[in-house]
Amino acid sequence: MKKIVDYRKLLGVNEAAELEELKTIYRGLMKTWHPDKFQDHMKKTEAEEKSKTIIEAYHFLVSIAPETRNQSLADYQITTANSGILDFEYKSQILKVQFTDGNTYEYFDVPKAVYTKLINSDSTGRFARRHIFNAYVYRSINKLAASA
Repeated sequence: MKKIVDYRKLLGVNEAAELEELKTIYRGLMKTWHPDKFQDHMKKTEAEEKSKTIIEAYHFLVSIAPETRNQSLADYQITTANSGILDFEYKSQILKVQFTDGNTYEYFDVPKAVYTKLINSDSTGRFARRHIFNAYVYRSINKLAASA
């Protein structure tokens, strides 16, 4: 997904970056781009925009980091194995799935063809368990809402 690639490029990390590395790079960039460091109005405005983008990139990459997903893997497996799909939405290769237990997950880089097969399947839950849940990078939307 372009968003993931762009955020990794902005922070200068690859997909194997660990949480500690992300935090270190994020702090360094925020020291460089913090708006309070600039006196010139134009530079300050630019720094505000840049720092907002850095913050967004950091939080997004932390939410999809393997360490973050491993911490909640047991809950994720329980949800995907035992809960039915309440609703789903597809936009720009992002599939958002709401489960009957109240959890919601986003799956990234899901091709349109896979989404079409999901819609046309006899059992969306069975199709998703076989072809989506363990095949794509995901993040929990519930944890984002709780931390916001």
